Amino acid sequence: MIIELFSNLVRADLFPFLTAFAVTAVLGPIFIPWLHKLKFGQEIREEGPKWHQKKSGTPTMGGIMFIIGIGIAIIALCVLRAVHGSFNAETDGKLLLLYIIALGFGVVGFVDDYIKVVKKRNLGLKPMQKLILQLVMTIVYVVAAYIIEGSLSTSIFIPFTSFTITLPVWLYVPFIMFVMLGTVNAVNLTDGLDGLASTVTFVEALYFMIAGFFMTVIDGIHISAMAAAVAGGMLGFLIYNRHPAKVFMGDTGSLFLGGAVAIMAIDTHTEIFLIIAGFVYFMETLSVIMQTTYFKYTRKKYGEGRRIFKMTPIHHHFEMCKWSERKIVAVFSLATLVLCVIAILSNTRLF
Repeated sequence: MIIELFSNLVRADLFPFLTAFAVTAVLGPIFIPWLHKLKFGQEIREEGPKWHQKKSGTPTMGGIMFIIGIGIAIIALCVLRAVHGSFNAETDGKLLLLYIIALGFGVVGFVDDYIKVVKKRNLGLKPMQKLILQLVMTIVYVVAAYIIEGSLSTSIFIPFTSFTITLPVWLYVPFIMFVMLGTVNAVNLTDGLDGLASTVTFVEALYFMIAGFFMTVIDGIHISAMAAAVAGGMLGFLIYNRHPAKVFMGDTGSLFLGGAVAIMAIDTHTEIFLIIAGFVYFMETLSVIMQTTYFKYTRKKYGEGRRIFKMTPIHHHFEMCKWSERKIVAVFSLATLVLCVIAILSNTRLF
């Protein structure tokens, strides 16, 4: 029974996975030299680890590669379904919406990268500008989802239980805005080492591919297809992004991925499960919050700021503890894999 179900899962999502992988992999030898030619090199901030300075000039904005790969995979899948007469306006509409919203976040990241690289302003968009643009994309998603479905499902599944919380719309909308913005910026913070965000998100995509496939009660087919495309895109990108990286995804890629992960969690009503499955993202953000809060508190109380970690986000702390980039990526990815399995087992609706 289980073998048959997983066999069906592979058959259902193999096409978008392979298509996204192939397109992203093929774009590398074309796109990376083009970025070099345009001198779209990453500027390394001085407050980061000193040994990262040798990465200065590595092409950034490489996220465009897998954004194109994932987009082609999704469009090709919809066309293939239409040709075979299995196109479903609602399901495939949700799939296209998911990609478009993630693409919108990617565009915000592209603008940020463009300002950094071309305009030579290392901080890119101002925090408030970035926040407003992300809020706009979140609102667009809520409105579009309401139009497609005719209503807004406000249910939230609780891990390790069969309980479901149904929030009033006026409370649910701010909640998913918090989830969206938090996830997008958490993935962005995770993108600080060669292959880290790519590998962690690859594992995360496999989790959503399985969860989306089995959660037929909430029509998760579009989630499974999107997750498969993301997984394929990440695998293709890792050919060039693994240590030593030939290209970085930039905010273009990390904001796109953050948007995709957030919407997949929202559409499967598993927002709270992200604390488990996306624990690495969560800790990257929490480490920054803890460090900043403690530094300000100790500076006010003792006259000098003190730190909990050697450097944040937390992957830099482990770097300062003399962990290699490969070791950090391997440990963080393995932790994500274990936690994703726990998240799947904690979702009673999958069994």
